[in-house]
Amino acid sequence: MREMNISPESVTSMEIQTVDLDGQILRVGIRHGSDASPPLLIFNGIGANLELVEPFVEALDDVGVIIFDIPGVGGSPVPLAPYRFSTLSVLTDKLLQRLGYDGPVDVLGVSWGGALAQQFARQYPVRCRRLILASTSPGVIMVPAKLSVLTKLIGVRRYTDPDYLQRVGAQIYGGAYRRDPGLLGEHSRHMQPPRGRGYLYQLMAAWGWTSLHWLGSLRQTTLVMHGSDDPIVPLVNAKILAARIRNAELYVVDDGHLFLITRAKDVAPVVRKFLRQDG
Repeated sequence: MREMNISPESVTSMEIQTVDLDGQILRVGIRHGSDASPPLLIFNGIGANLELVEPFVEALDDVGVIIFDIPGVGGSPVPLAPYRFSTLSVLTDKLLQRLGYDGPVDVLGVSWGGALAQQFARQYPVRCRRLILASTSPGVIMVPAKLSVLTKLIGVRRYTDPDYLQRVGAQIYGGAYRRDPGLLGEHSRHMQPPRGRGYLYQLMAAWGWTSLHWLGSLRQTTLVMHGSDDPIVPLVNAKILAARIRNAELYVVDDGHLFLITRAKDVAPVVRKFLRQDG
């Protein structure tokens, strides 16, 4: 087993580490909490580097956070072979052990990362204490987005071409981006374009995956959060998740797919209250 290699780097309030997990390099961001509560492990959306959730992490106040760039995204190199969500769950557990987190963590998954969060909760039920699913679905068995939206999501152009993002961003993300297109410029400023093969591997990980048949087996107390105007994942998918998971509640935000960013100061207290409540 290789030693952990830490390279000093500063991004907002997070400590950035480069961790070598037996050959797979992961760029990890850690923000230590102010008490002994479990940290919040965040799984980001497809193609999204960890900086994109900076507004939400900052708004969480004293909640500890762990987030890493998925292999092939941001500062994590592309792996040699494709992977599945189950493979990433094993890698995540190994990362937590290497970082010294032996106990349970709370888990939040956004969009594509919401599928990974569901898989992790099922695969490591003792590891996952509470579960938050934001802007996500039960996988391929879902109510899909319109074809005009899906065609814009397949490629990486929105990450590599700011002008293109400015033209189509409101159609893709909805909510605040419809009302204030200027937000797209700020969003693109924090983007690190994913590598082509890395983005493809993320698409392949989701291919054929669904949680619909085992959602009822999840035992974690779950908060399902969703935007009322989400072109990528229609709201009905969140209602399905909340109905199928035994101990789940649904919280609808008057915004779009990226409400964790655009409404960070509003939704972070909701998340913090959920994580700190008794029971």
